[in-house]
Amino acid sequence: MVTYVSALFYGVGGIVVAGVALLVAFQEKLVYVPVLPGLTKSYPITPARLNLIYEDVWLRSSDGVRLHSWFIKMFPDCRGPTILFFQENAGNIAHRLEMVRIMIQKLKCNVFMLSYRGYGESEGYPSQQGIIKDAQAALDHLSQRTDIDTSRIVVFGRSLGGAVGAVLTKNNPEKVSALILENTFTSILDMAGVLLPFLKWFIGGSGTKSLKLLNFVVRSPWKTIDAIGEVKQPVLFLSGLQDEMVPPFHMKMLYAKAATRNSQCTFVEFPSGMHMDTWLTGGDVYWRTVMQFLAKHAPEERKPDTRM
Repeated sequence: MVTYVSALFYGVGGIVVAGVALLVAFQEKLVYVPVLPGLTKSYPITPARLNLIYEDVWLRSSDGVRLHSWFIKMFPDCRGPTILFFQENAGNIAHRLEMVRIMIQKLKCNVFMLSYRGYGESEGYPSQQGIIKDAQAALDHLSQRTDIDTSRIVVFGRSLGGAVGAVLTKNNPEKVSALILENTFTSILDMAGVLLPFLKWFIGGSGTKSLKLLNFVVRSPWKTIDAIGEVKQPVLFLSGLQDEMVPPFHMKMLYAKAATRNSQCTFVEFPSGMHMDTWLTGGDVYWRTVMQFLAKHAPEERKPDTRM
């Protein structure tokens, strides 16, 4: 009996140790997926395929990594709001072009799409601190442009992109006018137990009952819940209630944290929205919600009336 119990104990222990070892070794491959299964790292299409006016923009992050981006305009002299868009963790910016095409039509805006390091044509390898530097490089570039209204830069992040956007917005209160989060998680620490259930006993955020014994091994914790609590700009939360990746209560927790210190927060639910298609299933209501938010928090500068 003792031998059997000992064998069981060592067996379970061995599985846990092996699982932790795999987590330590391959966690970036779980968090960052630049190449979707069966596809290549390159862009399947460019904005030109959708008849969009764009330019290729090459940036250097503060640590020297060369980054690729697309700056897409509704028309050459468009002075509408500029959306700095941060994508989810899988695939590349080309996979979001259809959504961006509709965004430009509906919102009458410009859109800047950044390829994180290691994604698309950008160099390097993805990491939390690296992507934070990438996002800052994109914002600094936009802030220096003379062909847009730099007072109307709005950050829009979906899923992982929301975590990126929350940090960037917190760090740049003078450069970002507003923030939009869609289907974003509270932290990767909280998501660990969602994706790999056995980890919920060892890894978790501040709001969980986890023992948190292994939090220290997570190299990209992306604590959105902490960053959002320090954002001073207006924030729009777009939550798809059928999200199959990030439990919708994560968005409610983010809103609750932000709203305790920020009175300019708006939370909108979309009953049919899944992780990637809330913008599609939400239809006109979705785009009208975003349009109203932009009109209120990134309005066009009214020119003084010079008529006598």
